Amino acid sequence: MANLDEMYDAAIALQQQGDLDGAIAKLHELLEQDGNWPLAHAALSVFYGKLGEHEKAVAHAHKVCELEPEDPFSFISLSLVCQKAGMIPEAEQAMWQARQAQVAALQKRTQG
Repeated sequence: MANLDEMYDAAIALQQQGDLDGAIAKLHELLEQDGNWPLAHAALSVFYGKLGEHEKAVAHAHKVCELEPEDPFSFISLSLVCQKAGMIPEAEQAMWQARQAQVAALQKRTQG
């Protein structure tokens, strides 16, 4: 059985070859083994966004934020996905959360 990194790499290779459906299937296969793998959820958010499946894209972007709450980029990505879905208040909220995460990270660095 392939490890999670190999499965992720295979999914990205499929996407780069133009097989978005295959990439999505491979990422779901990965998530069956570890449902909390942030990179898989991040990639699914992007891929579903490309397909115009905004509800799924937003759900996976939210999952990334849940798994990586201290990473400002997670919230920036969520904001972008929400914007594309026409969810402007949610996009603004996610951007605010990104700023909060940036401030927290800066405070952590200056204190440590």
